[in-house]
Amino acid sequence: MIELRIHGRGGQGAVVASKTLAQAAFLAGRYVQSYPDYGVERRGAPVVAFARIAEPGDDLFVRQDIREPHHLLVLDATLLDSGNPIAGLRTGGWVVVNTPDPPEALGIVPRFRVATINASEIASRHGLGSAAQPVVNTAILGAFVRATGIVSLDDLLTAIDHEVPVKAEENRLAAAEAYEQVLLEVSV
Repeated sequence: MIELRIHGRGGQGAVVASKTLAQAAFLAGRYVQSYPDYGVERRGAPVVAFARIAEPGDDLFVRQDIREPHHLLVLDATLLDSGNPIAGLRTGGWVVVNTPDPPEALGIVPRFRVATINASEIASRHGLGSAAQPVVNTAILGAFVRATGIVSLDDLLTAIDHEVPVKAEENRLAAAEAYEQVLLEVSV
């Protein structure tokens, strides 16, 4: 079973990202589970979403937060400076971060595999969200899929049609662009 945590701020699309990734894995024939964890104050406040992906026949009856994820998606790089979202990440896990900076600038490269993508710029260019708060979920998923290979880009694009019907074409374009532009640093 593969476990993921998605850290973001309310309005960036962390919850939809976990549902979309789960849908893509389901389309690939896997068992899935996704769920959010947020308080009453959502817009701009820290949000965490979780996803589990299992092969058919694997036990997927776990119903608790993911404390030791295999991979981590960070939709707002400022969250790396507060709350320590990397805590518990398994050795060799991917950290995919929305930032214009290269992976080595984050200071976590020797311990983990790191991918960076300027998902905010991509989302803004495709009219996803506002200039002040772009919705980066599909762009970060495109980068994640490229880094990990957990699901195919085609399955992700089809899942976007299911989970993000509003501006589906713009979201597919953002995911595909991020898939091509992601910067990868594998140093574990």
